Amino acid sequence: MSQLEPLIADLALILICAGIMTLLFKSLKQPIVLGYIVAGFLASPNMPYMPSVTDGHGIHIWSEIGVIFLLFSLGLEFSFKKILKMGAVPIIAALFVILAMMYVGACAGELFGWSQMDCIYLGGMLAMSSTTIIFKAFDDMGLRQQRFAGLVLSVLIIEDILAIVLMVMLSTLAVSKEFEGSQMLGSILQLGLYLVLWFTVGLYFIPMLLRKLKPLMNDETLLITALALCFGMVVAASAAGFSAAFGAFVMGSILAETVEAETIERLVAPVKNLFGAIFFVSVGMMVDVALIIEYIVPIISIIAAVILGQTILSTCGFLLSGQSLKTSMQCSFSLTQIGEFAFILATLGTSLHVTSDFLYPIVVAVSVFTTFTTPYMIRLAEPAYNVLVRILPAKWITKLERNTNEKDEKAPSELQKLWNESFKRFNFIILINSVLCIAIMAVMYYVGQPIIETIVPSSWVRPVTALIGVVICGPFLWMLLRGGGDTPEVNKLWDSGPRWRVRLTACGVLRIFITIFFISCFVDYAVPWSTLLGIFALIAILAIIFYSSVLEKKSNKMVKNFTDNLSAREKLNNQ
Repeated sequence: MSQLEPLIADLALILICAGIMTLLFKSLKQPIVLGYIVAGFLASPNMPYMPSVTDGHGIHIWSEIGVIFLLFSLGLEFSFKKILKMGAVPIIAALFVILAMMYVGACAGELFGWSQMDCIYLGGMLAMSSTTIIFKAFDDMGLRQQRFAGLVLSVLIIEDILAIVLMVMLSTLAVSKEFEGSQMLGSILQLGLYLVLWFTVGLYFIPMLLRKLKPLMNDETLLITALALCFGMVVAASAAGFSAAFGAFVMGSILAETVEAETIERLVAPVKNLFGAIFFVSVGMMVDVALIIEYIVPIISIIAAVILGQTILSTCGFLLSGQSLKTSMQCSFSLTQIGEFAFILATLGTSLHVTSDFLYPIVVAVSVFTTFTTPYMIRLAEPAYNVLVRILPAKWITKLERNTNEKDEKAPSELQKLWNESFKRFNFIILINSVLCIAIMAVMYYVGQPIIETIVPSSWVRPVTALIGVVICGPFLWMLLRGGGDTPEVNKLWDSGPRWRVRLTACGVLRIFITIFFISCFVDYAVPWSTLLGIFALIAILAIIFYSSVLEKKSNKMVKNFTDNLSAREKLNNQ
């Protein structure tokens, strides 16, 4: 009789426990995530008198795959255009809530004398509310259509994005072992550079690839192609020094803008549910009752910090964003829990060996308790508001109830609207094309030059490398120099008086200087641009780019393809 592999036996045990617990929690109308955690506890070596998992390393690898699928699915539900349409309200509220709760978490850790890394990671865990739990609570209570519920879900999307950034920052901090502002700023800039690059290149090529392969696509081939793209980006992100989860999220957000997004989301859901279940079960396996009993005081204190911190500080954040007192309290009382990202951050800290062993079970215990209290806290918001109305002076209530977004403010003029739209377009052009030029320069110098060295004489290597780089960058340099400058909106502003001409001229001068900077980088690599030959080459290249009809056509075609890809899903939904 053949011997069953331990990993297969462990998987059988995990799925049996998870199946029983999820059915039980479903019948009790409780979040299934909690069922997975309880199943993990039952299958762990910490639970006596029951079979337990034997191959912990294998389960850990599967749980990492679960994180990848969870973040990939989150990216599929994400849309950059939705974020842009939300306005400043959820962004202001989310930033305030995250920074405030990170400070609360760090202070709580300091009070118990924990290490600096434990305090920082605890702050990050407490700053992220649970999208899954809140979404389900709103569904169960019939609140999805309420205005405050939509605002909460918008804030959760922003929190999920910032959680990805936080993961990258904490990973960098874990490697460096110390907090350096310049290094952290450099990591954030690098993150932004890669994010813009991957999104731009991915959104240009991937929808084109899927369109060409559409005749060959059925559910099976589309699923495999989507997962191949996901794990390819995971490898690319890891090679660039970012987490695998970050790469999965980026690819999910790219595919979210394609017309196949809903189909991919439907196909990936069963795989995500399987590996996501294994991840949450592995979270439950980390629960140690002895440690929970030992740290019961910190657990109770952190639960109080989460509930009080979110209800008070989040209310202030929503008030600052311009919401009324009642709406702010309804939003803040909905956020009084920690969930999925707390587990992911806890797993990150454990895998990097920068957090203490006791932190993981503490966070799990806090999450379980706050998950159970979430529906009750949502119901408590209105009674708490009524009590506050009776306590506070009437003039305070009148001022707090006034929604700053509903004030009778002077609407911007038509010309101001045109300027705002043109200025946003110019910034977008500068950002995208500058990142693409930087990426091409890096590829030419670190990848292209070694290849060129094997083809041409050594004295020609640098000039040929620079020349090829300028040719490849040509369409993007044209966009930097002239893109979006000849539109009806810009022409109308130009004809509307000196005030607008000065602004447009300033933008034009800035774009010329940025273009000259990139050209001078290429020229200086071949010959010193400060010499007569270098100056002549710089002016010649600038003139060729400015007057080139070929570059203009190529740039416009690329812009059209990009905008068509970006709006394809929206157009399909409107049909």
